Amino acid sequence: MSRKPWTDCDALQCSSSQTADASSVDRFDVIVVGAGPVGLSFAASLAQSRLKVAVVERQSLESLANPAFDGREIALTHASVGILRELGAWDAIPASDKSPLQGARVLNGSSPFALCFDSPSGSAEPLGILVPNCRIRDALFKIVHFQGHAQLLCGHSVVNATTSHKEAVIRLCDGRQLAARLLVAADSRLSATRDLLGIGADINRLGNSMLICRVRHERAHHQIAVEWFDHHQTIAMLPLMEGVSSLLLTLRSNEADRLLALDDDLFLMELTNRCRGRLGEMTLASTRHAYPLVTTWAHKFWAPSAALIGDAALGMHPVTAHGFNIGLSGQKQLADGILAACRERRDIADPDMLGRYESRLRLSAAPLYHATNVLVALYSGEHPTARLARHAGLRFAQYLPFIRHGISAMLRR
Repeated sequence: MSRKPWTDCDALQCSSSQTADASSVDRFDVIVVGAGPVGLSFAASLAQSRLKVAVVERQSLESLANPAFDGREIALTHASVGILRELGAWDAIPASDKSPLQGARVLNGSSPFALCFDSPSGSAEPLGILVPNCRIRDALFKIVHFQGHAQLLCGHSVVNATTSHKEAVIRLCDGRQLAARLLVAADSRLSATRDLLGIGADINRLGNSMLICRVRHERAHHQIAVEWFDHHQTIAMLPLMEGVSSLLLTLRSNEADRLLALDDDLFLMELTNRCRGRLGEMTLASTRHAYPLVTTWAHKFWAPSAALIGDAALGMHPVTAHGFNIGLSGQKQLADGILAACRERRDIADPDMLGRYESRLRLSAAPLYHATNVLVALYSGEHPTARLARHAGLRFAQYLPFIRHGISAMLRR
């Protein structure tokens, strides 16, 4: 089956004066809604096939081609690095944007005790690699765009979606209709496509926001990340290049908004006080960004002729920095199932295959998802009993090496 040539997305903006013929239907094998990192990696993962793939994205081509710095640093496991390398995206990311994570420390309140996670003795490999989200997006976009892995339809939102055992049909905001054997939703944890498919989800709006920025600081970080559960706030310090860290401050949303509105000098003064001088004197090294915290868990990861991947399937709390790794692994599982079906001339939306995809993803993600929610509830509680329990829990884990080594192994796989 021949590929349709890539389309200039700028010509496809939705407007009231430029609507498509609603009676015509453009047909594909796979339609992906959402051109975030997971959606783009899924499109790239299908490159080994001759499937006709479309990626629908609300953003413009210019926004996709030049992703702005958004503050987020992704802690990639070695397995995720391997997937990105297979897709050709890893080598497209500059080495200067890859920061090794040699270890992690977990702190509780004013206690000097720290739970330590390090690479195994004698291992030269780091626990993981920190890479800016915008650099991952840029590399994957270039792979999909320049190698023609999919037809990109930018500047469009999906306003309707119907599925049957034979096909999925979506309607775009300009009236254009697309049909495919398989529709894949990859459009965020508040997925509109998931809603249109009638798939429910447990959505937990936590009432907190994460404020993120890069800072330059006088004290060395030694490539060690710090997660500090303090009273009424959580601070994460992620080591980047020498003398620079990404600082993540989790607060009630109204308090995060107040800090975001401060001028740079007042913001740095408050940030230094909140960090209790752990990094020494600090200066801003980037713009500031704030994100409301929401976790999601879809009731189903597939429906007839449809599947969910990435945050549309499950959205992790960022405290474990593992959400993108699960999304990247999940898209690969689904893509591998589709590629196997192609090789064996089977249906690429076979319900048994989609059921296996869901079972495997739930089995691998559920323990971490639920354990993370328990961890967040424990470490955000301000009751004296909760404070005592988390302090005791950290010391208990420190003196049970199999717990620390098991978590370290999970981070490194």
